[in-house]
Order: sequence, then C-alpha cells, then structure tokens
Amino acid sequence: MAEKRRADLSAFLRSRRERITPEMVDLAPGPRRRTPGLRREEVAQLAGVGVTWYTWLEQGRPINASSQVLDAIARTLRLDSAERHHLYRLAGQPAEPFPADSAQVTPEMRVILDRLGGLPACVTNSRCDALAWNDVYAELFPEIVNAPEGERNSLWQTCLNPSPTTTLLDRDQDLGRAVAVFRSAYSRHADDPCWQDFLRRLSSESAEFARLWARQEVAEPGPRVKAFKHAAHGILRFSTTNLTAAPEIRLVVYTPMDDDTWEVLAKLRGAAR
Repeated sequence: MAEKRRADLSAFLRSRRERITPEMVDLAPGPRRRTPGLRREEVAQLAGVGVTWYTWLEQGRPINASSQVLDAIARTLRLDSAERHHLYRLAGQPAEPFPADSAQVTPEMRVILDRLGGLPACVTNSRCDALAWNDVYAELFPEIVNAPEGERNSLWQTCLNPSPTTTLLDRDQDLGRAVAVFRSAYSRHADDPCWQDFLRRLSSESAEFARLWARQEVAEPGPRVKAFKHAAHGILRFSTTNLTAAPEIRLVVYTPMDDDTWEVLAKLRGAAR
C-alpha cells in the first residue's frame, strides 16, 4: 500500500472512530476520556483484533489486513456501504473491481445529449470533469463549459468561481455531498499523479473544500434533488439522474421539479439557438 494511501487510511479510521460514542456500542463512558468517540483499544476489543495490530493499522503502518478483519472493523465503526468500500480500497482490498477512468466520449453519448431536448445534461467522469454537454446545460453552467482544461470541473468551479451564473441554494449540504462522492472516487485513484495534483491544487486554493475534505465523509453518486439560484431567473429546482455511460463515466440529466423551472429552461433553450 503506497504511503499516501496509508495516510488516507489513518485519517479515515480515526475520523470514523471518533464519531462512535461508548454509549452507541453499550460501553460505559468512564472517567477522563480525553478524545471524542471510542479509544483504539475499544475498537480492537469490539472487532476481535489485537490492540497493537489495530493501532498500527490506524497509524498507517505497512501491514496487511484481510477482508474478514476489515469487515469486523467496518461493523464496529458502523460504516455504511460507501464507507465500507472506501475502507477496503484504502486498505488495498477492494470490495469490487473498478476500472480506471476513461475520458472517451462516444458518438452515441453525443447523440443522446443532443436528443434530450430541453433537459440540461452532461457527461462527466468520476473526478467531476465535464467531458461533453448539450446547449441548455451550457446556458445553465457557462463557467464550467468555458473554463480552461484542468478547471472544466464542477467541483472546481463551485468552490472557486466567485460569481457563477448558477449557484447552489443549499450549498453546504450539496457541496458537502459532492466532496464525499469525490473522496469515494479518489480512493480508487490515490496513486495517480493527476488526481493527486488536482486534490493538492483545490485544497490549497479553496479553504471551503479543504474544510469539507477534512470531514472524511464518503458517498456514492446517485439521484438527488437540487435547488439552484440563477443570476437572471431566480430559483430553479431539479432532480438529477446519474446514468452509467462507461466505466466511471456518468451521464447526468437535470429534470425540472416545477413549472417555473420548465419555463426558465424554455427561455434558456431559445437563447442557445
């Protein structure tokens, strides 16, 4: 396991351990508890592993962890499905194989984008790079599609663009989830210099991203309801649908949730012609 991956594993285990209180696992809190959550020895006891071994694992030492042991730790720390997969990948025991990213956008994907009519849609990879989009998406998110290569990324633009045309209404919740989804993907690419550079640049440029990244939260992509504020048209509400187009490539479609949003899309579609 590479040094960077071990450091990520150490931080992740510590953050998950600190959110579990003794009462949640039927342990007495006891006096003089200096840190939040469980102690390392308590995690080891509940998971049925040696205290020294678990301490070394959380410290990021180069030791091997079997899937059975990781499963016991995951149960003890009450990890959900996304967090469990994240733990396995960081420990070098992926729960299921994931192919590498592919930036290829096929002609069929472009046809689908163009045929979606008035629905904004884009093709994105697991790093949140926008690879292709239709005209109404470009009208809705012009800063993303017009950004230079390397910054044509929804996470980058959300964190760093000071005056975007369309902004998240519930920014902390929706951006926090986007960072959690990015972390889940990052664990599959932690040894990739391109991913490392992107994470380093975004963390150094955006204190907000760095704060959310430090939460160690993990999530998988899925359908969401999002509200945006458009600079010219006010509040827009969408349901987002993620369709797998290729390994780690998603087609994201925005469907309006109310009549006002449909009307605004009609105007944006007209402006795109």
